[in-house]
Amino acid sequence: MKGGCGRRTLGEKREREKPMQATQAGKLDAVRKLKKIQALFVDDCRIQRVVLKTRRKMSWRPTYRSSKFRNVYGKVANREHFFEGIPITKNVHDNHFCAVNAKFLAIVTESAGGGTFVVIPVTQFGRIDPHYPKVCGHQGNVLDIKWNPFHDNIIASCSEDASVRIWEIPDGGLRRNLTESVLELYGHSRRVGLIEWHPTTSGILFSAGYDYKILIWNLEIGEPVKMIDCHTDVILCMSFNTEGSLLATSCKDKKLRVIEPRSGNVLQEANFKNHKVSRVVFLGNMKRLLTTGVSRWNTRQIALWDQEDLSMPIIEEEIDGLSGLLFPFYDADTHMLYLAGKGDGNIRYYEITLEKPYLQYLMEFRSPAPQKGLGVMPKHGLDVGACEVFRFYKLVTLKGLIEPISMIVPRRSETYQEDIYPMTSGTEPALSADEWLSGINRGPVLMSLKEGYNRPNKLVFKAPVKEKKGGVVNGIDLLENVPPRTENELLRMFFRQQEELRRLKDELTQRDIKIRQLELELNNIRNSPNINNNNNSSSNGSSI
Repeated sequence: MKGGCGRRTLGEKREREKPMQATQAGKLDAVRKLKKIQALFVDDCRIQRVVLKTRRKMSWRPTYRSSKFRNVYGKVANREHFFEGIPITKNVHDNHFCAVNAKFLAIVTESAGGGTFVVIPVTQFGRIDPHYPKVCGHQGNVLDIKWNPFHDNIIASCSEDASVRIWEIPDGGLRRNLTESVLELYGHSRRVGLIEWHPTTSGILFSAGYDYKILIWNLEIGEPVKMIDCHTDVILCMSFNTEGSLLATSCKDKKLRVIEPRSGNVLQEANFKNHKVSRVVFLGNMKRLLTTGVSRWNTRQIALWDQEDLSMPIIEEEIDGLSGLLFPFYDADTHMLYLAGKGDGNIRYYEITLEKPYLQYLMEFRSPAPQKGLGVMPKHGLDVGACEVFRFYKLVTLKGLIEPISMIVPRRSETYQEDIYPMTSGTEPALSADEWLSGINRGPVLMSLKEGYNRPNKLVFKAPVKEKKGGVVNGIDLLENVPPRTENELLRMFFRQQEELRRLKDELTQRDIKIRQLELELNNIRNSPNINNNNNSSSNGSSI
Protein backbone atom coordinates (compact mmCIF):
# COMPACT_ATOMS: atom_id res chain seq x y z
CA MET A 1 0.00 0.00 0.00
CA LYS A 2 2.70 2.33 0.89
CA GLY A 3 4.54 1.59 -2.31
CA GLY A 4 1.36 1.94 -4.33
CA CYS A 5 0.46 5.06 -2.53
CA GLY A 6 3.95 6.31 -3.14
CA ARG A 7 3.68 5.62 -6.88
CA ARG A 8 0.32 7.44 -7.06
CA THR A 9 1.75 10.32 -5.25
CA LEU A 10 4.68 10.60 -7.75
CA GLY A 11 2.31 10.40 -10.71
CA GLU A 12 0.13 13.05 -9.20
CA LYS A 13 3.21 15.26 -8.81
CA ARG A 14 4.11 14.74 -12.45
CA GLU A 15 0.55 15.57 -13.53
CA ARG A 16 0.63 18.68 -11.42
CA GLU A 17 4.04 19.74 -12.97
CA LYS A 18 2.83 19.40 -16.59
CA PRO A 19 0.69 22.59 -16.66
CA MET A 20 3.45 24.46 -14.88
CA GLN A 21 5.95 23.39 -17.54
CA ALA A 22 3.48 24.42 -20.24
CA THR A 23 3.11 27.87 -18.74
CA GLN A 24 6.93 28.25 -18.50
CA ALA A 25 7.33 27.17 -22.15
CA GLY A 26 4.69 29.74 -23.12
CA LYS A 27 6.54 32.41 -21.23
CA LEU A 28 9.79 31.45 -22.99
CA ASP A 29 8.05 31.62 -26.36
CA ALA A 30 6.67 35.03 -25.52
CA VAL A 31 10.13 36.25 -24.49
CA ARG A 32 11.62 34.90 -27.71
CA LYS A 33 8.95 36.63 -29.78
CA LEU A 34 9.54 39.87 -27.89
CA LYS A 35 13.26 39.64 -28.56
CA LYS A 36 12.60 39.02 -32.24
CA ILE A 37 10.31 42.08 -32.36
CA GLN A 38 12.97 44.16 -30.61
CA ALA A 39 15.64 42.94 -33.05
CA LEU A 40 13.40 43.82 -35.98
CA PHE A 41 12.79 47.25 -34.47
CA VAL A 42 16.54 47.80 -34.02
CA ASP A 43 17.15 46.73 -37.60
CA ASP A 44 14.49 49.16 -38.78
CA CYS A 45 16.14 51.96 -36.80
CA ARG A 46 19.51 51.11 -38.30
CA ILE A 47 18.02 51.13 -41.78
CA GLN A 48 16.40 54.50 -41.14
CA ARG A 49 19.71 55.90 -39.89
CA VAL A 50 21.51 54.65 -43.01
CA VAL A 51 18.82 56.19 -45.21
CA LEU A 52 19.09 59.50 -43.38
CA LYS A 53 22.88 59.48 -43.74
CA THR A 54 22.66 58.79 -47.45
CA ARG A 55 20.08 61.55 -47.82
CA ARG A 56 22.38 63.96 -46.01
CA LYS A 57 25.30 62.97 -48.19
CA MET A 58 23.24 63.41 -51.34
CA SER A 59 21.50 66.59 -50.17
CA TRP A 60 23.41 68.63 -52.79
CA ARG A 61 21.60 66.94 -55.64
CA PRO A 62 18.26 68.76 -55.23
CA THR A 63 20.20 72.05 -54.78
CA TYR A 64 22.10 71.37 -57.99
CA ARG A 65 18.91 70.56 -59.86
CA SER A 66 17.16 73.68 -58.60
CA SER A 67 20.02 76.01 -59.61
CA LYS A 68 18.98 78.66 -62.11
CA PHE A 69 22.37 78.37 -63.84
CA ARG A 70 22.34 74.63 -64.48
CA ASN A 71 21.30 75.14 -68.12
CA VAL A 72 23.78 77.90 -69.00
CA TYR A 73 25.23 77.27 -72.44
CA GLY A 74 27.95 78.83 -74.57
CA LYS A 75 26.99 80.44 -77.87
CA VAL A 76 29.56 81.43 -80.49
CA ALA A 77 28.77 84.63 -82.35
CA ASN A 78 27.96 84.56 -86.05
CA ARG A 79 30.85 84.66 -88.48
CA GLU A 80 30.14 88.28 -89.44
CA HIS A 81 30.73 89.29 -85.81
CA PHE A 82 34.28 87.84 -85.75
CA PHE A 83 37.41 90.02 -85.86
CA GLU A 84 39.65 88.59 -88.60
CA GLY A 85 43.04 89.32 -90.09
CA ILE A 86 44.75 90.23 -86.80
CA PRO A 87 48.42 89.13 -86.48
CA ILE A 88 48.15 87.89 -82.89
CA THR A 89 51.45 87.75 -81.03
CA LYS A 90 53.34 84.47 -80.89
CA ASN A 91 54.94 85.28 -77.55
CA VAL A 92 54.93 82.29 -75.18
CA HIS A 93 54.46 84.41 -72.05
CA ASP A 94 51.57 82.99 -69.97
CA ASN A 95 49.08 85.82 -70.31
CA HIS A 96 45.88 86.66 -72.16
CA PHE A 97 47.29 89.30 -74.61
CA CYS A 98 43.75 90.68 -74.84
CA ALA A 99 41.70 93.30 -72.99
CA VAL A 100 38.07 94.31 -73.56
CA ASN A 101 35.72 96.99 -72.31
CA ALA A 102 32.37 98.38 -73.45
CA LYS A 103 34.05 100.50 -76.18
CA PHE A 104 37.23 98.85 -77.40
CA LEU A 105 38.97 95.53 -77.97
CA ALA A 106 42.77 95.55 -77.56
CA ILE A 107 45.01 92.71 -78.81
CA VAL A 108 48.78 92.38 -78.60
CA THR A 109 50.13 91.84 -82.13
CA GLU A 110 53.26 90.35 -83.66
CA SER A 111 55.80 92.94 -84.78
CA ALA A 112 59.47 93.22 -85.69
CA GLY A 113 61.41 95.63 -83.50
CA GLY A 114 59.48 96.86 -80.49
CA GLY A 115 56.08 95.91 -79.14
CA THR A 116 52.69 96.86 -80.55
CA PHE A 117 49.03 96.27 -79.88
CA VAL A 118 45.94 97.14 -81.85
CA VAL A 119 42.81 98.83 -80.47
CA ILE A 120 39.54 98.18 -82.33
CA PRO A 121 36.02 99.43 -81.51
CA VAL A 122 33.90 96.47 -80.35
CA THR A 123 31.30 97.25 -83.01
CA GLN A 124 33.81 97.20 -85.90
CA PHE A 125 33.47 93.55 -86.91
CA GLY A 126 34.90 91.77 -89.92
CA ARG A 127 38.34 91.70 -91.48
CA ILE A 128 40.84 94.24 -90.19
CA ASP A 129 43.07 96.11 -92.65
CA PRO A 130 46.73 94.93 -92.45
CA HIS A 131 47.78 98.59 -92.18
CA TYR A 132 45.33 99.35 -89.38
CA PRO A 133 46.83 101.91 -86.92
CA LYS A 134 48.63 100.46 -83.89
CA VAL A 135 49.91 101.57 -80.53
CA CYS A 136 53.66 101.24 -81.02
CA GLY A 137 55.61 103.11 -78.36
CA HIS A 138 57.37 100.24 -76.55
CA GLN A 139 60.91 99.16 -77.48
CA GLY A 140 60.32 95.55 -76.36
CA ASN A 141 57.53 93.00 -76.68
CA VAL A 142 54.28 93.92 -74.93
CA LEU A 143 53.50 91.35 -72.23
CA ASP A 144 50.24 92.60 -70.68
CA ILE A 145 47.50 95.17 -71.32
CA LYS A 146 44.62 96.24 -69.04
CA TRP A 147 41.82 98.80 -69.47
CA ASN A 148 41.10 101.30 -66.72
CA PRO A 149 37.86 100.08 -65.05
CA PHE A 150 36.64 103.67 -64.57
CA HIS A 151 37.68 105.26 -67.87
CA ASP A 152 36.98 103.42 -71.11
CA ASN A 153 39.59 105.38 -73.09
CA ILE A 154 42.58 104.74 -70.82
CA ILE A 155 44.67 101.57 -71.20
CA ALA A 156 47.88 100.49 -69.47
CA SER A 157 50.58 98.30 -71.00
CA CYS A 158 53.83 96.74 -69.79
CA SER A 159 56.73 95.42 -71.80
CA GLU A 160 60.10 93.73 -71.92
CA ASP A 161 61.68 97.19 -72.01
CA ALA A 162 60.99 97.38 -68.23
CA SER A 163 58.47 100.19 -68.63
CA VAL A 164 54.78 100.67 -67.90
CA ARG A 165 52.92 103.11 -70.13
CA ILE A 166 49.50 104.74 -69.96
CA TRP A 167 47.73 105.48 -73.26
CA GLU A 168 44.64 107.49 -74.08
CA ILE A 169 42.60 106.18 -77.03
CA PRO A 170 40.40 108.76 -78.79
CA ASP A 171 36.68 108.09 -79.21
CA GLY A 172 36.07 106.15 -82.41
CA GLY A 173 39.48 104.46 -82.35
CA LEU A 174 42.87 105.26 -83.83
CA ARG A 175 43.32 107.00 -87.18
CA ARG A 176 47.12 106.85 -87.18
CA ASN A 177 49.82 105.05 -85.24
CA LEU A 178 49.99 106.15 -81.62
CA THR A 179 53.59 106.54 -80.43
CA GLU A 180 53.31 109.05 -77.58
CA SER A 181 51.90 107.81 -74.29
CA VAL A 182 50.26 109.91 -71.61
CA LEU A 183 52.63 108.55 -68.97
CA GLU A 184 55.88 106.55 -69.02
CA LEU A 185 56.61 104.78 -65.75
CA TYR A 186 60.12 103.47 -65.07
CA GLY A 187 60.90 101.73 -61.80
CA HIS A 188 61.61 98.06 -62.52
CA SER A 189 65.12 96.89 -63.29
CA ARG A 190 63.91 93.99 -65.45
CA ARG A 191 60.97 93.35 -67.76
CA VAL A 192 57.44 93.87 -66.44
CA GLY A 193 55.12 90.89 -66.89
CA LEU A 194 51.89 91.82 -65.07
CA ILE A 195 49.76 94.91 -64.43
CA GLU A 196 46.50 95.27 -62.48
CA TRP A 197 44.26 98.26 -61.79
CA HIS A 198 42.90 98.70 -58.27
CA PRO A 199 39.22 97.61 -58.29
CA THR A 200 37.73 100.56 -56.34
CA THR A 201 40.30 103.38 -56.54
CA SER A 202 41.00 105.72 -59.42
CA GLY A 203 44.63 106.30 -60.34
CA ILE A 204 46.23 103.31 -58.57
CA LEU A 205 48.06 100.74 -60.72
CA PHE A 206 50.03 97.66 -59.65
CA SER A 207 52.91 96.27 -61.73
CA ALA A 208 54.92 93.06 -61.18
CA GLY A 209 58.32 92.61 -62.80
CA TYR A 210 60.91 89.93 -63.27
CA ASP A 211 62.93 91.65 -60.54
CA TYR A 212 60.55 89.89 -58.09
CA LYS A 213 59.01 93.19 -56.99
CA ILE A 214 55.51 94.72 -57.10
CA LEU A 215 55.31 98.49 -57.52
CA ILE A 216 52.23 100.53 -56.61
CA TRP A 217 51.91 103.59 -58.89
CA ASN A 218 49.98 106.72 -58.06
CA LEU A 219 49.09 108.00 -61.52
CA GLU A 220 48.01 111.37 -60.12
CA ILE A 221 51.69 112.16 -59.51
CA GLY A 222 53.21 109.62 -61.90
CA GLU A 223 55.46 108.05 -59.27
CA PRO A 224 55.66 104.72 -57.37
CA VAL A 225 54.42 105.13 -53.80
CA LYS A 226 55.10 101.62 -52.47
CA MET A 227 57.23 98.58 -53.30
CA ILE A 228 56.25 95.06 -52.17
CA ASP A 229 59.40 92.98 -51.87
CA CYS A 230 58.40 89.64 -50.33
CA HIS A 231 58.71 87.26 -53.31
CA THR A 232 61.72 85.09 -54.06
CA ASP A 233 60.91 84.34 -57.71
CA VAL A 234 58.86 85.55 -60.66
CA ILE A 235 55.28 86.59 -59.79
CA LEU A 236 52.77 84.68 -61.92
CA CYS A 237 49.41 86.19 -60.96
CA MET A 238 47.79 88.97 -58.90
CA SER A 239 44.18 89.17 -57.70
CA PHE A 240 42.27 91.61 -55.45
CA ASN A 241 39.35 91.05 -53.15
CA THR A 242 36.17 93.05 -53.76
CA GLU A 243 37.16 96.21 -51.89
CA GLY A 244 40.85 96.02 -52.82
CA SER A 245 42.14 95.73 -49.26
CA LEU A 246 43.87 92.36 -49.88
CA LEU A 247 46.13 91.17 -52.67
CA ALA A 248 46.65 87.48 -53.46
CA THR A 249 49.69 86.43 -55.49
CA SER A 250 51.01 83.21 -56.94
CA CYS A 251 54.72 82.88 -57.51
CA LYS A 252 57.15 80.63 -59.32
CA ASP A 253 58.45 79.51 -55.91
CA LYS A 254 55.16 77.51 -55.66
CA LYS A 255 53.83 79.65 -52.80
CA LEU A 256 50.45 81.32 -52.42
CA ARG A 257 50.45 84.61 -50.51
CA VAL A 258 47.79 86.97 -49.16
CA ILE A 259 49.27 90.46 -48.74
CA GLU A 260 48.11 93.73 -47.24
CA PRO A 261 49.17 95.95 -50.17
CA ARG A 262 49.65 99.30 -48.39
CA SER A 263 52.02 97.92 -45.77
CA GLY A 264 53.43 95.04 -47.82
CA ASN A 265 52.91 92.59 -44.93
CA VAL A 266 52.27 88.93 -45.80
CA LEU A 267 49.15 87.92 -43.85
CA GLN A 268 48.96 84.30 -45.01
CA GLU A 269 51.32 82.03 -46.93
CA ALA A 270 50.78 78.53 -48.31
CA ASN A 271 53.34 76.06 -49.57
CA PHE A 272 51.33 72.92 -50.27
CA LYS A 273 53.42 70.19 -51.88
CA ASN A 274 50.48 68.32 -53.45
CA HIS A 275 49.28 71.40 -55.35
CA LYS A 276 51.67 73.65 -57.30
CA VAL A 277 49.87 76.97 -57.66
CA SER A 278 49.99 78.79 -60.99
CA ARG A 279 46.92 81.10 -60.95
CA VAL A 280 44.81 82.53 -58.13
CA VAL A 281 41.52 84.44 -57.95
CA PHE A 282 39.50 85.89 -55.06
CA LEU A 283 35.91 84.61 -54.92
CA GLY A 284 34.18 87.93 -54.25
CA ASN A 285 32.91 88.39 -50.67
CA MET A 286 32.95 84.68 -49.85
CA LYS A 287 36.36 84.90 -48.09
CA ARG A 288 37.58 82.15 -50.35
CA LEU A 289 40.45 81.79 -52.82
CA LEU A 290 40.56 79.48 -55.79
CA THR A 291 43.82 78.38 -57.36
CA THR A 292 44.66 76.41 -60.46
CA GLY A 293 47.82 74.37 -60.85
CA VAL A 294 49.19 70.87 -61.16
CA SER A 295 49.22 67.96 -58.74
CA ARG A 296 52.11 65.77 -57.71
CA TRP A 297 51.33 63.54 -60.71
CA ASN A 298 51.32 66.51 -63.15
CA THR A 299 47.57 66.50 -63.65
CA ARG A 300 45.69 69.79 -63.82
CA GLN A 301 43.69 70.51 -60.69
CA ILE A 302 41.94 73.27 -58.78
CA ALA A 303 41.93 73.96 -55.05
CA LEU A 304 39.63 76.00 -52.81
CA TRP A 305 41.17 77.86 -49.84
CA ASP A 306 40.01 79.84 -46.84
CA GLN A 307 41.69 83.24 -47.10
CA GLU A 308 42.21 83.34 -43.32
CA ASP A 309 43.82 79.88 -43.11
CA LEU A 310 46.05 78.67 -45.93
CA SER A 311 47.49 75.70 -44.04
CA MET A 312 45.36 73.23 -46.02
CA PRO A 313 42.96 73.61 -48.95
CA ILE A 314 39.28 73.08 -48.27
CA ILE A 315 38.91 70.81 -51.28
CA GLU A 316 41.00 69.71 -54.25
CA GLU A 317 39.62 68.48 -57.56
CA GLU A 318 41.52 67.06 -60.49
CA ILE A 319 40.44 68.25 -63.92
CA ASP A 320 42.39 66.30 -66.56
CA GLY A 321 45.87 65.26 -67.63
CA LEU A 322 46.56 67.99 -70.18
CA SER A 323 49.61 70.22 -69.84
CA GLY A 324 48.18 73.65 -70.73
CA LEU A 325 47.72 76.37 -68.12
CA LEU A 326 44.25 76.75 -66.57
CA PHE A 327 42.92 80.33 -66.50
CA PRO A 328 40.23 80.92 -63.81
CA PHE A 329 37.49 83.54 -64.30
CA TYR A 330 35.01 84.29 -61.52
CA ASP A 331 31.67 86.09 -61.77
CA ALA A 332 30.80 87.48 -58.33
CA ASP A 333 27.21 88.27 -59.36
CA THR A 334 26.25 84.72 -60.34
CA HIS A 335 28.90 82.89 -58.22
CA MET A 336 30.01 81.03 -61.33
CA LEU A 337 33.57 79.91 -62.01
CA TYR A 338 34.89 79.44 -65.55
CA LEU A 339 38.01 77.39 -66.29
CA ALA A 340 39.67 77.82 -69.69
CA GLY A 341 42.76 75.88 -70.68
CA LYS A 342 45.52 77.46 -72.73
CA GLY A 343 46.03 75.44 -75.90
CA ASP A 344 42.66 73.67 -75.79
CA GLY A 345 39.22 74.90 -76.83
CA ASN A 346 37.18 73.87 -73.78
CA ILE A 347 35.64 76.13 -71.13
CA ARG A 348 34.28 74.38 -68.02
CA TYR A 349 31.98 76.20 -65.64
CA TYR A 350 30.99 75.57 -62.05
CA GLU A 351 28.78 77.12 -59.39
CA ILE A 352 30.45 78.06 -56.10
CA THR A 353 28.62 77.59 -52.77
CA LEU A 354 29.61 78.03 -49.13
CA GLU A 355 28.31 74.55 -48.24
CA LYS A 356 29.40 71.13 -49.37
CA PRO A 357 30.29 70.14 -52.03
CA TYR A 358 31.45 73.80 -52.60
CA LEU A 359 32.05 73.22 -56.33
CA GLN A 360 29.08 72.14 -58.44
CA TYR A 361 29.96 71.20 -61.99
CA LEU A 362 27.44 72.64 -64.46
CA MET A 363 28.55 72.08 -68.05
CA GLU A 364 31.38 72.40 -70.55
CA PHE A 365 31.67 74.47 -73.71
CA ARG A 366 33.69 72.66 -76.37
CA SER A 367 35.39 73.99 -79.46
CA PRO A 368 37.96 72.42 -81.80
CA ALA A 369 39.98 75.64 -82.18
CA PRO A 370 42.71 76.08 -79.49
CA GLN A 371 42.75 79.34 -77.56
CA LYS A 372 45.86 81.38 -76.80
CA GLY A 373 44.12 83.78 -74.45
CA LEU A 374 40.73 85.16 -73.48
CA GLY A 375 39.39 88.65 -72.91
CA VAL A 376 36.34 89.24 -70.70
CA MET A 377 33.69 91.89 -71.30
CA PRO A 378 32.69 93.88 -68.17
CA LYS A 379 29.15 93.46 -66.89
CA HIS A 380 27.90 96.83 -68.17
CA GLY A 381 28.84 95.79 -71.72
CA LEU A 382 26.73 92.61 -71.85
CA ASP A 383 23.50 92.07 -73.78
CA VAL A 384 20.94 92.04 -70.95
CA GLY A 385 18.03 91.43 -73.32
CA ALA A 386 19.52 88.10 -74.43
CA CYS A 387 20.15 86.97 -70.79
CA GLU A 388 23.90 87.05 -71.37
CA VAL A 389 25.80 86.63 -68.06
CA PHE A 390 29.39 86.40 -69.38
CA ARG A 391 31.22 87.02 -72.64
CA PHE A 392 34.64 85.82 -73.74
CA TYR A 393 36.76 87.04 -76.64
CA LYS A 394 38.79 84.04 -77.70
CA LEU A 395 42.16 84.48 -79.45
CA VAL A 396 42.76 81.89 -82.18
CA THR A 397 46.36 82.42 -83.30
CA LEU A 398 46.41 79.94 -86.19
CA LYS A 399 43.52 81.65 -87.96
CA GLY A 400 44.31 85.20 -86.82
CA LEU A 401 40.80 85.84 -85.53
CA ILE A 402 38.97 86.85 -82.37
CA GLU A 403 35.86 84.81 -81.61
CA PRO A 404 33.18 86.17 -79.21
CA ILE A 405 31.59 83.49 -76.99
CA SER A 406 28.49 84.38 -74.94
CA MET A 407 27.33 82.49 -71.85
CA ILE A 408 23.52 82.62 -71.85
CA VAL A 409 20.87 81.63 -69.31
CA PRO A 410 17.90 80.29 -71.32
CA ARG A 411 14.72 82.20 -70.43
CA ARG A 412 11.45 82.43 -72.30
CA SER A 413 10.46 85.81 -70.95
CA GLU A 414 11.82 88.88 -72.75
CA THR A 415 11.59 91.14 -69.68
CA TYR A 416 14.54 92.16 -67.50
CA GLN A 417 15.65 89.21 -65.33
CA GLU A 418 16.48 90.68 -61.93
CA ASP A 419 17.40 87.33 -60.37
CA ILE A 420 20.39 86.85 -62.68
CA TYR A 421 21.38 90.54 -62.82
CA PRO A 422 21.84 91.81 -59.24
CA MET A 423 23.47 95.15 -58.45
CA THR A 424 27.00 95.00 -59.85
CA SER A 425 30.23 97.01 -59.74
CA GLY A 426 29.81 100.24 -61.66
CA THR A 427 32.05 102.59 -63.61
CA GLU A 428 32.59 105.16 -60.84
CA PRO A 429 35.49 104.90 -58.35
CA ALA A 430 34.66 104.63 -54.66
CA LEU A 431 37.91 106.26 -53.50
CA SER A 432 40.60 108.63 -54.68
CA ALA A 433 44.25 107.58 -54.66
CA ASP A 434 45.07 109.69 -51.60
CA GLU A 435 42.11 108.28 -49.65
CA TRP A 436 43.12 104.69 -50.35
CA LEU A 437 46.78 105.36 -49.51
CA SER A 438 45.69 106.91 -46.20
CA GLY A 439 44.14 103.57 -45.16
CA ILE A 440 40.47 103.90 -46.13
CA ASN A 441 38.70 100.80 -47.51
CA ARG A 442 35.41 100.99 -49.35
CA GLY A 443 33.45 98.60 -51.52
CA PRO A 444 32.69 99.31 -55.18
CA VAL A 445 29.95 101.73 -56.21
CA LEU A 446 27.11 99.49 -57.39
CA MET A 447 24.89 100.04 -60.39
CA SER A 448 21.84 98.39 -61.91
CA LEU A 449 22.15 96.94 -65.40
CA LYS A 450 18.48 97.71 -66.00
CA GLU A 451 18.88 101.49 -66.03
CA GLY A 452 22.47 102.53 -65.56
CA TYR A 453 24.55 100.51 -68.00
CA ASN A 454 24.22 103.14 -70.77
CA ARG A 455 25.03 106.04 -68.44
CA PRO A 456 28.06 108.02 -69.73
CA ASN A 457 31.08 108.31 -67.48
CA LYS A 458 32.18 111.88 -66.77
CA LEU A 459 35.55 110.92 -65.26
CA VAL A 460 38.45 112.72 -66.94
CA PHE A 461 41.98 111.37 -66.77
CA LYS A 462 44.63 114.04 -66.19
CA ALA A 463 48.26 113.13 -66.61
CA PRO A 464 50.66 114.76 -64.14
CA VAL A 465 53.44 117.05 -65.32
CA LYS A 466 56.53 115.24 -64.11
CA GLU A 467 59.76 116.94 -63.24
CA LYS A 468 62.73 114.78 -63.99
CA LYS A 469 64.80 114.10 -60.88
CA GLY A 470 68.28 112.76 -60.82
CA GLY A 471 71.94 113.58 -60.64
CA VAL A 472 73.02 114.94 -64.01
CA VAL A 473 76.78 115.22 -64.59
CA ASN A 474 78.05 116.37 -68.00
CA GLY A 475 74.65 115.69 -69.48
CA ILE A 476 74.53 112.08 -68.16
CA ASP A 477 71.87 110.99 -65.69
CA LEU A 478 73.68 108.84 -63.15
CA LEU A 479 70.46 107.26 -61.85
CA GLU A 480 69.28 106.07 -65.26
CA ASN A 481 72.64 104.99 -66.68
CA VAL A 482 73.26 102.06 -64.34
CA PRO A 483 75.48 99.31 -65.83
CA PRO A 484 73.21 96.56 -67.24
CA ARG A 485 73.21 93.18 -65.53
CA THR A 486 71.37 91.10 -68.13
CA GLU A 487 71.01 90.99 -71.89
CA ASN A 488 67.48 92.38 -71.71
CA GLU A 489 68.67 95.34 -69.68
CA LEU A 490 71.45 95.93 -72.20
CA LEU A 491 68.91 95.89 -75.05
CA ARG A 492 66.62 98.22 -73.16
CA MET A 493 69.48 100.67 -72.56
CA PHE A 494 70.53 100.42 -76.20
CA PHE A 495 67.00 101.18 -77.44
CA ARG A 496 66.67 104.04 -75.02
CA GLN A 497 69.98 105.56 -76.16
CA GLN A 498 68.95 105.13 -79.79
CA GLU A 499 65.70 106.94 -79.09
CA GLU A 500 67.60 109.69 -77.26
CA LEU A 501 70.01 110.07 -80.22
CA ARG A 502 67.10 110.35 -82.64
CA ARG A 503 65.47 112.97 -80.44
CA LEU A 504 68.69 114.98 -80.20
CA LYS A 505 69.25 114.79 -83.97
CA ASP A 506 65.73 116.02 -84.62
CA GLU A 507 66.27 118.83 -82.12
CA LEU A 508 69.55 119.81 -83.82
CA THR A 509 67.98 119.86 -87.27
CA GLN A 510 65.10 121.98 -85.96
CA ARG A 511 67.55 124.41 -84.40
CA ASP A 512 69.62 124.58 -87.60
CA ILE A 513 66.50 125.41 -89.56
CA LYS A 514 65.57 128.06 -87.00
CA ILE A 515 69.09 129.58 -87.19
CA ARG A 516 68.94 129.71 -91.00
CA GLN A 517 65.56 131.38 -90.87
CA LEU A 518 66.84 133.98 -88.42
CA GLU A 519 69.92 134.62 -90.55
CA LEU A 520 67.78 135.14 -93.64
CA GLU A 521 65.51 137.52 -91.75
CA LEU A 522 68.56 139.45 -90.51
CA ASN A 523 69.99 139.73 -94.04
CA ASN A 524 66.64 140.90 -95.33
CA ILE A 525 66.48 143.55 -92.63
CA ARG A 526 69.99 144.76 -93.43
CA ASN A 527 69.33 144.91 -97.18
CA SER A 528 65.98 146.61 -96.91
CA PRO A 529 65.84 150.13 -98.66
CA ASN A 530 64.21 151.84 -95.70
CA ILE A 531 67.18 151.14 -93.49
CA ASN A 532 69.62 152.34 -96.25
CA ASN A 533 67.70 155.63 -96.66
CA ASN A 534 67.68 156.20 -92.93
CA ASN A 535 71.41 155.58 -92.80
CA ASN A 536 72.07 158.03 -95.68
CA SER A 537 69.89 160.74 -94.14
CA SER A 538 71.60 160.32 -90.81
CA SER A 539 75.03 160.64 -92.47
CA ASN A 540 73.94 163.81 -94.41
CA GLY A 541 72.61 165.40 -91.27
CA SER A 542 75.85 164.82 -89.46
CA SER A 543 77.90 166.41 -92.31
CA ILE A 544 75.71 169.55 -92.25
